[in-house]
Amino acid sequence: MDPHPLQTLIDRMDITDTSLRYATGIDLKDRALYRSCFTEEIEMDLSSMGLGPPVTVPADVWVEQALTLVSGFQSTQHIITNHVIIVEGDEATCVAYVQARHFNPGSMITVGGYYTNRLVRSPEGWKICKLKLTQTWSQNT
Repeated sequence: MDPHPLQTLIDRMDITDTSLRYATGIDLKDRALYRSCFTEEIEMDLSSMGLGPPVTVPADVWVEQALTLVSGFQSTQHIITNHVIIVEGDEATCVAYVQARHFNPGSMITVGGYYTNRLVRSPEGWKICKLKLTQTWSQNT
């Protein structure tokens, strides 16, 4: 039995909120909101999308790369759900489904899969230190 059930619920909600801020920040192209989700340095694993091996980068570099990527679309919508969260003190793992739509007039690219993120507790709240996207399907229309 969890000796601190209320704190565990608060942590789980805060971690879910980090995931939702991630989606909202990228979709609104809100640099500050998106950046608020990450530690100073993050390990990125987008290898399932054919984007090379995992790399560790400064978060500011990743934020610029991600915002540059989505700026090529009129709009995007990242839906992140079904959060499974394991809290281990000041570290946590969150696995969550994602469906990301990337829209331009006349075309849409949709990617489905799941994130496996590692987070750490900081004075500002939970932050992603390792982000792994596992793409399980995609569709171009």
